[in-house]
Amino acid sequence: MASTETYRYLQVGERAIALDPEGYLVDLADWTPEVATALAEEEGRTLSEEHWEVIEVLRDFYARFENAPAMRPLVKSVAQALGPEKGRSLHLMKLFPDSPAKVGARLAGLPKPTNCL
Repeated sequence: MASTETYRYLQVGERAIALDPEGYLVDLADWTPEVATALAEEEGRTLSEEHWEVIEVLRDFYARFENAPAMRPLVKSVAQALGPEKGRSLHLMKLFPDSPAKVGARLAGLPKPTNCL
């Protein structure tokens, strides 16, 4: 399910990627690792290997459940996929300050998690 309201465009190479008012992709099919990198850079973030691991978990979660996970399911999924040390709220907060579920979903090219304000 894609959002319909376009707020602005993110230029990634030759492509103009439509974003909604909160910075989420209007068309989820537009996502590529380059799009994720551009979104992160726009926020002043540099994606490390640990960021990419979590992004992969988020995309896998969405592929299985057709929903972006809120914080609790995200923590549980990361713990199952990457181990208990990485599947802790503190670890995720260090990677994605503010809201790991929302920021992670945006960078992973997913819709905003339904239970996040």
